[in-house]
Amino acid sequence: MDFICSLQLLVVKLTTALASLQPAYFLSLLLQTNEKVNLMILADKIIKLRKQLGWSQEELAEKMSVSRQSVSKWESTNSIPDLNKIIVLAGIFGVSTDYLLKDDIEAEEPVSEDSEPGVNQINLEQALLYVENKVKVSDLIAKGVMFCVCSVIPLFFLMMLNTANKLPISNHAAIAIGIVSIMVMIVFGISYFIKINQYDNELAPIDNQRFELAYGVHGVFTEKLQKFMSTYNQRLMISISLFIFCSVPLIVTSILTRSSELTLLMLIVLLFMIAIGIYILMPASTKHDAYHFLLKEGDLNAGKTRTTILAEKLAAVYWPLIIAIYLGWSLWTMQWGVTWIVWPVGAISFVALVGIVSFFDKENER
Repeated sequence: MDFICSLQLLVVKLTTALASLQPAYFLSLLLQTNEKVNLMILADKIIKLRKQLGWSQEELAEKMSVSRQSVSKWESTNSIPDLNKIIVLAGIFGVSTDYLLKDDIEAEEPVSEDSEPGVNQINLEQALLYVENKVKVSDLIAKGVMFCVCSVIPLFFLMMLNTANKLPISNHAAIAIGIVSIMVMIVFGISYFIKINQYDNELAPIDNQRFELAYGVHGVFTEKLQKFMSTYNQRLMISISLFIFCSVPLIVTSILTRSSELTLLMLIVLLFMIAIGIYILMPASTKHDAYHFLLKEGDLNAGKTRTTILAEKLAAVYWPLIIAIYLGWSLWTMQWGVTWIVWPVGAISFVALVGIVSFFDKENER
């Protein structure tokens, strides 16, 4: 009898203990199950979308700036990407984060349901390709400009050697060979300009049409722009320094000596420095502008004052004209120690011209 009572008491105690543990146990089990389900949904969606785009794990990893092992772990449910990586994945695939994480959203819905009609949705892959193509176009333009700028260098070099009596040909023959070399180098430069056409179709959907960035793309490009700014500032500083100091050797040589050979040599150095400055500046500047263009969704003038916009338009015509006047005057007179005055006068005139244009622009607005 005592044994039966003890047994009944033990059963009551065990039942009570299990009853107290049951809610916590089942809640923990439910959370673990839900987490596994979410992991499986995300993994399946990543595999499905990656294969639809024809990408390998290595290619997706490269676009995500992670290792292939990380992608493999995501797809095998051994790990889960953090929130920022999920946003980037959504941007790359052109889907919403809800589609990646929820099982009940089977169709790949547009990321922005209230997009304006006629506005293209640009996902991360398209935006990255746009920047890459812009840089390639800029590289071609920079090479073409370099050939055009340096086209007169062979002529100056031959003239220098002929002046120093180090060429077994006449002055007229040297000039003729130099002119032919100018034409040849300009042809090479134009060939680079012609190659730009191959990127027109790829750039047109963003350059020539209204667009908006897909969900998550803006954040990714904001981060990319911040990381690129140090490189951009460094290249900008180097190129501006080259442009500023390119005429210094020529001016100093013209002041200290009357040697035509040294003057021609310093002129060659000037053109080389300008060409190098252009090649350093153009791709970096284009990449910087492409980032801004995408982030402002096509409106590069957003946040700029009207005066700034007018100054930029005016500078595109004004400074090439100043350069042409400087080189033309200098080559005609060969008085490089005098013609440098074009630069300070040109700078002051530019500020005055911007002020005058802005004044009349405001008057017209009234």
